[in-house]
Amino acid sequence: MLVDTQPATHQHVPAAPEVRDAWVNSQLVGVMMDNLGSTLLLGGLSLPILVYLMAGEVSTPALVLWTAAMLISLVLRFRLIGIYRLRYDSVDGPQRQAFIERYGWSWPAIGLLWGGPVALSYLQASFITQFICALLVVGQGLVTLAAYSAYRPIYRSYTNALSLSALIGLVLATVLYFDRTDPLQTTALFAVLVVFWALLQMAGVRLHQVYRSSFELQFSNQELIDSLTLQTRASLRAVSTKNRFLASAAHDLRQPVHALSLYADWLASEPEMARDIAPRILQSTRAINELFDSLFDLTRIDAGNYKVRLQHVEVHKLFADIALQFEPVAAGKQLRLRTRAQPITLWSDPVVLRRILGNLVSNALRHTTRGGVLLALRRRQDMVVFEVWDTGVGIAREHQQAIFQEFFRVSQHQGTEDSLGLGLTIVSKLATLMGYQLALQSEASRGSVFRVMLPAYTQQDDTADPQPTVVAPG
Repeated sequence: MLVDTQPATHQHVPAAPEVRDAWVNSQLVGVMMDNLGSTLLLGGLSLPILVYLMAGEVSTPALVLWTAAMLISLVLRFRLIGIYRLRYDSVDGPQRQAFIERYGWSWPAIGLLWGGPVALSYLQASFITQFICALLVVGQGLVTLAAYSAYRPIYRSYTNALSLSALIGLVLATVLYFDRTDPLQTTALFAVLVVFWALLQMAGVRLHQVYRSSFELQFSNQELIDSLTLQTRASLRAVSTKNRFLASAAHDLRQPVHALSLYADWLASEPEMARDIAPRILQSTRAINELFDSLFDLTRIDAGNYKVRLQHVEVHKLFADIALQFEPVAAGKQLRLRTRAQPITLWSDPVVLRRILGNLVSNALRHTTRGGVLLALRRRQDMVVFEVWDTGVGIAREHQQAIFQEFFRVSQHQGTEDSLGLGLTIVSKLATLMGYQLALQSEASRGSVFRVMLPAYTQQDDTADPQPTVVAPG
């Protein structure tokens, strides 16, 4: 199980353009669907007026057929609004886009039908009827400018269908009733229709840009608000961590300093006890030095001043050094310390690597009372894995994240009395610094295994440069 060993932080990452566009498009679809009811109401009011004016003046079968088609389309549009309100009004993104892809054909279809009165009335009905029919068609186009321009693909398909239907109606009426045609008048009507279509397109583009800019600004503002909220939370967590860190450091530092003062007073009053007191003074001094060294390491890592010197590292030699350092500790506790490694040379910082593995081995020995500790190296297809096995007390699942925090110690564990609670914190920070992954698998009362995984990209070296490569963090 990979363990998140770092404290929660936040770095604002702007949303991808695809995410922004998907959200903006979904909002534009929402605006269009909110305005669909107004066009439906206008269509319902206009239909009986058109039928009344054209009745008796145009072809009755054609009028009946057009009226039936319009009624069906109005019912379908009403049902379409219901489907949207029920299934898609409360969702964003791809769902609304899928709705448009499924029902988008209905807009150009209704646009074609609304151009029908021009074909039915031109050169057939009275001048008043033709004028009112044309006026209602123009009004329909202007209403849809406000209703559909939010979502440009639908608006463009609708206005194209409406203009094309009116144009076809003019052409058919001119061909069928050529003897009634006034060339000048017909030419003027064609020109007016083309200009009207062009004006609709230009106005639609401008209005669509206004809608899109508004929602893009809304998205950016919400993104900024979310970022500030997360940064505020991260800052509060950082302050809390700092306070806890300082309190724990002061607590751990106070104990050996207080012990030193007691030993000094004791030595001043009873000089003959120097042989017994001196080891205790050395032990307290060593604890203070260890705490300061750990604090300095953490400070350097967090401040970005920890220099990494990459060079070739022979694993056998590294394991031998670690075994030489910790075998006396293992022997003192009657534990068995073993190492197992393949003959391999890595590209890393030997000091950092020794510090990571040394802290893990030290932690394993501290919490193991019987059995032993194994330091091993395994090679996988895409990485090299260091493993530290122990047969110690194990770590309960509820503590497996917290043990990497500063000064955290499991109170019921033996061996934590002399622990500073900084070893695993340093391990996690150094692993992150080097680009390594840290994993933990443990079971209470059964033992633990820590894994340090070196991905393949961390093993790339520059063989042409014999000198160690110095890399600054970040």
